[in-house]
Amino acid sequence: MFAVIKTGGKQYRVAPDDVLRIGKIAGEPGDIVQLGEVLVVGGDSVTLGSPTVSGALVAAELVEHKRGPKVITFKKRRRKNSRRRRGYRDEYTVIRIAQILTDGNKPTVTAKPKPAKVEASPAAEAAEGAEAAPKKKAPARKPAAKAKAKD
Repeated sequence: MFAVIKTGGKQYRVAPDDVLRIGKIAGEPGDIVQLGEVLVVGGDSVTLGSPTVSGALVAAELVEHKRGPKVITFKKRRRKNSRRRRGYRDEYTVIRIAQILTDGNKPTVTAKPKPAKVEASPAAEAAEGAEAAPKKKAPARKPAAKAKAKD
């Protein structure tokens, strides 16, 4: 089964377990996002939307947020002593397609639980402090004596 979705002004052909790089969307890594603009759903029979397929939905897991390479824009007007150099980096989101749903079904996948932060107890911190001995500084170097000039 495949689907054609529209997000960020672009269209993507997706299938389950595909990994895509799309324009940045809201959410935290590990969350499940629902992409509702499904233009085509295919498989045994193809369903075309006008403009979208009603009741179709694509569930995707948000993997991570990243930034693209730096793009430099340089403008120069010759003989005018005018130059402008600007740069930017596009932000994008990496997603993994989990399910393609039709007929108004809801996604059955859930977000992976986030690992809980483990805080060290004061007794553990004291034990770590005792094990790590303070480092000694190297002795300061003396400046070299100047050589006397021969007469």
